[in-house]
Amino acid sequence: MLTGLLLGAAAGAILGVLYAPESGTETRKKLGEKGGEWGDSVKNKFNELGEAISEKYDNIRGEAKDMMNKGKDAAQNAQNTAQNMHDETKRSFA
Repeated sequence: MLTGLLLGAAAGAILGVLYAPESGTETRKKLGEKGGEWGDSVKNKFNELGEAISEKYDNIRGEAKDMMNKGKDAAQNAQNTAQNMHDETKRSFA
């Protein structure tokens, strides 16, 4: 959606400059300036998007590590409980 909005705005700006009552040299100069501005704007938006994606990835990765550690702890606790029950049962019948 953002890309469509930027492309539409760029097309509108270019059409506005093309239909302006100025010389060809002035029109080309303005097109070059506007093109550079829009290029920088698009590049900045993509950089922001990349940073946001990277941040989300890091957050998800951290959450996955936390879940994995909790799972390991739960498994270890279950194993300890089972071992304790086994030991108690052996003592009861010995």
